[in-house]
Amino acid sequence: MRGKQLEGCRFRRQHAIGAYIADFACVERMLVIELDGGQHQDQKTYDDTRSRYLNQQGWQVVRFWNNEVLENLDGVLEVIVEKLKSAAPPLPPPAGERI
Repeated sequence: MRGKQLEGCRFRRQHAIGAYIADFACVERMLVIELDGGQHQDQKTYDDTRSRYLNQQGWQVVRFWNNEVLENLDGVLEVIVEKLKSAAPPLPPPAGERI
C-alpha cells in the first residue's frame, strides 16, 4: 500500500479520525483498512461502535484478520482495490485553489 501502488491512492498508517486511530486510511477515498488480531475477538462491541462512528463521518471501513493478510495477501489486496474503485473519486479543489 506504499507509494500510491493501489489505484494511485495514498494510504496513511495510524491515521487519527476523531478519537480513533485507523490502521490505514485513504483520505482521498474515505476508506479505512483495519487489521484485526486475536484480541479483537474480545472487543467486538468496541469495534462495532468505532466502525459506526467512522461510517457516520463518511468513512467506509474494511476489516481483515491478520491471518488473512498473511495467508492470502493477493485476495486482500484485490478486495481493497475493488473498494477503492467503488469509493467516490476525490473532489476537485475549489476554483483558484492550488493543491
